[in-house]
Amino acid sequence: MPETDTNKKRSLRKILKDTGRQIIASLVILVIGFFLLNASAYIQIAKSKWATLTGTETESPLTELVEDNVAQNDDKDLETSSDPDIQKKQIPDLTLEIAPSDNRIIIPRIDQNIPIARISSESLIRRDWDALEDEMQEALKDGVVHYPGTSLPGETGNVVITGHSSYFPWDPGRFKDVFALLEDVVEGDKIVIYYDQDKYIYEVTGVEIALPEDIEILKQTPEDKLTLITCWPVGTNLKRLVVSAKPIKVNGEKIENKILR
Repeated sequence: MPETDTNKKRSLRKILKDTGRQIIASLVILVIGFFLLNASAYIQIAKSKWATLTGTETESPLTELVEDNVAQNDDKDLETSSDPDIQKKQIPDLTLEIAPSDNRIIIPRIDQNIPIARISSESLIRRDWDALEDEMQEALKDGVVHYPGTSLPGETGNVVITGHSSYFPWDPGRFKDVFALLEDVVEGDKIVIYYDQDKYIYEVTGVEIALPEDIEILKQTPEDKLTLITCWPVGTNLKRLVVSAKPIKVNGEKIENKILR
C-alpha cells in the first residue's frame, strides 16, 4: 500500500477521533451546565430519592392539615372543682383552625405550602397568548398560578393550577422549583387549598404525562376536580406532569353534604 494512502487513513482516523472527543466534551459540558442551571430542583430530587432508598423519609408536619381533628375528652365527663387552678387544667384542648389570610395550596407529600397567585382573563379572552404567557411568568414569581378561565375552588368544574418544577437561577422569584417533587405524589394523597378563608381537601386520583399541546387538561369538566400542571422532565419543557384530584371535604364537611357556590 502506498505511503500516501496510509497517511490519509491515519489522518482520517485522527480527524474522527478528535471529532469524537469534541462531541463527548460538548455533551459533558451540556450535561454539567444543565444540572448547574437546575441545581436547586435536582438537589431536592436527589435528597428525596436518597431518603426513599435508605428508608429515612420523614412525615411532613403539613400532614396534620389533612387529618381529621379528634375532639379531646369526648368520652369523659369533666369533673368540676371550685379551685380556679384545677378548673384551668380541666378545660379541654380546642381544635380550632385558623385559615391563612391569603390563598394557598398545601401538598404534604412534597412538604410544600405555596401561595396561589391569580391573573386577569383579559389576555385569554383576546387570545393574546404572548401576553398571557408573560403575565403567567410574572405571577409565578409569587407562587403557583391559577390558570385563568378555569374554575375556582368551590365552583363546579376543573380548577387548574400550574407551577415551576425548575426555572432560571437568576430569576428573582422565590418559587422557581416548588413543583420539583410533584412526581412523588401518588394516588390517594391529600392536597389542601385555602381559598377565600375556606378549606378544601382534595384526594389525588391520578398522575400522568401529557404533551404541551394537549389542552384537554385545561378544559372544564362536569365533575369537580383539581388539576396541577408542571414542566417535565425537570429543567425542560418537553412534556407536562399532570396531577388530578377530586374534592372530598370543604371546611371539614364531606363534599357530598356541601352545597358548592
